[in-house]
Amino acid sequence: MSADQRHAGGRPRTFDEKHALDAAIDVFWRLGYEGASLTELTQAMGINKPSLYAVYGSKEELFVRALERYRQRYHGHLNQLLAQPTAYDVLEAYLRDTAQAVRTGSAPGCLSIQGGISCGPNNAHVPQILAEYRRGIEDAIAKALAATEDASGTDAVSLAGYAVTIGQGLAVDAAAGVPQSRLDAAVDVALTGLAATLTRDQKSLDGKR
Repeated sequence: MSADQRHAGGRPRTFDEKHALDAAIDVFWRLGYEGASLTELTQAMGINKPSLYAVYGSKEELFVRALERYRQRYHGHLNQLLAQPTAYDVLEAYLRDTAQAVRTGSAPGCLSIQGGISCGPNNAHVPQILAEYRRGIEDAIAKALAATEDASGTDAVSLAGYAVTIGQGLAVDAAAGVPQSRLDAAVDVALTGLAATLTRDQKSLDGKR
């Protein structure tokens, strides 16, 4: 990119931030935070290094902005997905969708796992950033569970935490090449346990009335 193609400070005149962030998401997803070099990122985003620093300031800030872009894209879908009448329906919708999504994204797995499940001392806060992102998913699921017609007697927070934990395991397995059939089977087992738990909790609530 020549100098006359850039604004002062390095921002490209034709810079499309959504497109650039989507490209960065793909690189961070495939290579992880530490594995994503500035060369890989700038080539994918269609900008040069001065432009990247001018727009984002640092690789870490680019990662934060890319993760926020990913959150915005995913949470619109998630909120629609979780609009279910019963607690079981909410959990089933999330787990079955996750089992499919972790094998159909830009790479197997999930950005919130592959992006930086562990990092060296200089980037030790990156896993924490991703953990906070996953807590946002837990919060969305817990909110949906609390709004269901059978919300009374259910521990929405614990159920949401369990569902996201299973979802993380599905992402790790998918990244390791586990086939769809095994992911779906794991979801079946988890849902069987969840159905039993929800039934038990409902009976306990009925017994107190």
